[in-house]
Amino acid sequence: MTDSHFRQRLCRPTYNRRRFLATSLATAGAVTWGAPAALRARNLNEKLNLAIIGTGGRGGANMRSVESENIVAVCDVNANNLNFGTARHPAARHTNDFRKLYDHANEFDAVVVSTCEHTHAFATMPALQLGKHVYCEKPLTHSIWEARQIREAAARAKVATQQGTQIHAGDNYRRVVELIQAGAIGAVSETHVWVNRAWGRQSEADAKANRDIISVREKPTTRMDVPAGLDWDLWLGPAPQRAFNNVYFPGPKWYRWWDFGNGTMSDLGSHWVDLPFWALNLDAPRTIEAKGPAPHPEIAPASMEVKYEYAARGERGPVTLTWYQGSHKPPIWEAGGIPKWGSGVLFVGDKGMLLSDYGKHVLLPEDQYQDYARPEPSIPRSIGHHAEWIQACKTGAPTTCNFDYAGWLTEANHLGNVAYRVGKKLQWDPEQLRATNAPEADELIHREYRQGWKLA
Repeated sequence: MTDSHFRQRLCRPTYNRRRFLATSLATAGAVTWGAPAALRARNLNEKLNLAIIGTGGRGGANMRSVESENIVAVCDVNANNLNFGTARHPAARHTNDFRKLYDHANEFDAVVVSTCEHTHAFATMPALQLGKHVYCEKPLTHSIWEARQIREAAARAKVATQQGTQIHAGDNYRRVVELIQAGAIGAVSETHVWVNRAWGRQSEADAKANRDIISVREKPTTRMDVPAGLDWDLWLGPAPQRAFNNVYFPGPKWYRWWDFGNGTMSDLGSHWVDLPFWALNLDAPRTIEAKGPAPHPEIAPASMEVKYEYAARGERGPVTLTWYQGSHKPPIWEAGGIPKWGSGVLFVGDKGMLLSDYGKHVLLPEDQYQDYARPEPSIPRSIGHHAEWIQACKTGAPTTCNFDYAGWLTEANHLGNVAYRVGKKLQWDPEQLRATNAPEADELIHREYRQGWKLA
């Protein structure tokens, strides 16, 4: 960004820094930090009884992260993963069907859900309805409608919830939020989020160049033998019936298939869009517009971009957020106007810019901020993303990625894919949960489930 551009921005009207900070923190308290006082189930010296749904890969990591408590039940549709869980917790009840696990709900206080994306909501909803605390891996759900159902169910249940956006617990994100909300770069009008991962539908050569884990361009027509120990029907769950093929399994191959996941936008968006979502107190966008290669009915794209427009909120003015993945990058990045970090978040204000990734951030232009006095830390250091949830289950303390906050974030990320797949700029009505100018988007907002599966 040129010095003249900064001077032009400095001439624009801005809002009162103190009032903006107060409004921002109040909103963060209501959305991000708020938790019902009625959550108290045990004191900190007592252990929770936990049920673990999904014990392989990410699920195994989540299980190990909560082993300070009593693991009394483990569940996985893959016998190899289930055996891992039972080996670590031989006294735990075990099953390959989470629906059967809830027949014994009196045995546990809380549930950790680490299934594939398309079954998150189905494993989570019964727990909420039974008044169980829930930790669910990101993204919270597979669809916009599911995110709304889970968010509202969590509000009714008044239990401790946490989405597995582990980076949210990092100090770097907290310092960035403080800087933005303290007005370090002035009034923010735009933010850009990019990730260098390019996984999805692309040529074999591009897949190799982009270090994708698999190259696939069409739905396979061949049937393969189901691996020993995998219950393929349970793995499919609510998704449409299809023959097994190793392009879907094991994870994370499935995440590029629309029936099972939502590609990089949904996966990494949960981590990277989290930062501007938190710092700018975002919720439902007004419009969403995407571009990239021609949409495919089965497979998410490797590269794409999405632009969101958010209305003013409190004393924050209107703001745009643009997402870029793979080969797509912000124009200012392409022009060399900022350091070319592989992935990052750029906030553009009327006094300067802030560039961040997971572990570091910088105020730009750097010479302008050499003598800048940073605000005193106001967001406490996290005790750990999983520990935070455990504490909330026992005491009613707040969590930072509760399902209210995570529900809005998930809806927004999924809207990017809906706009891409529909191929038009969407006018979004969050109350009606529909794009008013695109009725064809309805089936992507809420899909039909396979017979025998219902989210109720």
